[in-house]
Amino acid sequence: MKSRQSEPLERPSTTQLEAELARVKYADRYRRVLRGTVCTLITVAAIAILVATLWLPVLQIYGNSMTPTLQNGDVVFSVKTSQPKTGDIVAFYYNNKILVKRVICGPGDWIDIDEDGTVYVNNEPLDEPYLQEKALGDCNLTLPMQVPDGRLFVMGDHRSTSVDSRNTAVGCVADEQIVGKIVLRVWPLNRLGAIR
Repeated sequence: MKSRQSEPLERPSTTQLEAELARVKYADRYRRVLRGTVCTLITVAAIAILVATLWLPVLQIYGNSMTPTLQNGDVVFSVKTSQPKTGDIVAFYYNNKILVKRVICGPGDWIDIDEDGTVYVNNEPLDEPYLQEKALGDCNLTLPMQVPDGRLFVMGDHRSTSVDSRNTAVGCVADEQIVGKIVLRVWPLNRLGAIR
């Protein structure tokens, strides 16, 4: 039986050791930077989601009930507000959906709508420069009526097609249903700007 002689191990040179040490340090630094970057991105994303959910919800408009003010596909920002005013456009929860309509009047106000669609608040005709057409629309209310406490009477700007507070299915909107006031259109870019 032959005995096998082991070959002597070659010792690495100082240059090789320094190169390997530099590689290990680089890999360690790379992992730390990558971990820090990922943590920063996750934190920024979480903050953005929190802000968007709590203070500045972003919504996409579906349907045509708010034309010409808002079009199908528009993307808008809304701002949490304690008490929307007459003329504000608000988003609110309704049957697990979010609807967007314009505030016509608030708690305690009397509302009436005549056959041609002219809206009266407290017996005064409402000036509505944002409308292209007036219509009584889908109204099954007994008018005139007084808006209950803690509620808002809302209507879409496209009166002939909008289902809103004129119909008992939606009715007057409670304060706790309000998501926020629509303030800014961000898409499409050619229509970017404040909403009135």
